[in-house]
Amino acid sequence: MIEKQEHIELAARALKAIAHPLRLKILCVVGDQEACVQEIVDQVGTSQSNISQHLAILREKGVLLTRKDANRVYYRVGDTRTLQLVGMMREVFCGEGN
Repeated sequence: MIEKQEHIELAARALKAIAHPLRLKILCVVGDQEACVQEIVDQVGTSQSNISQHLAILREKGVLLTRKDANRVYYRVGDTRTLQLVGMMREVFCGEGN
């Protein structure tokens, strides 16, 4: 039985935000760590402006949180449930453990 409608809606928003190949790749890079934009750009292999647009979507949907340190912004997965989901996705889709 579904406990709370708000949990379902939160999950749907997060999954919708994640359901893009580049955003999934970003989450595979970030994983359970923190990463700044340049680190993500270096590993994902697209332009900084493209990465920034997708990071903004993930942040707006509550998938990623940010921390500023001087002139750098660091991103991390914001919810432990999302982190578990990302961990499973990394294992299945990002080549970890294969």
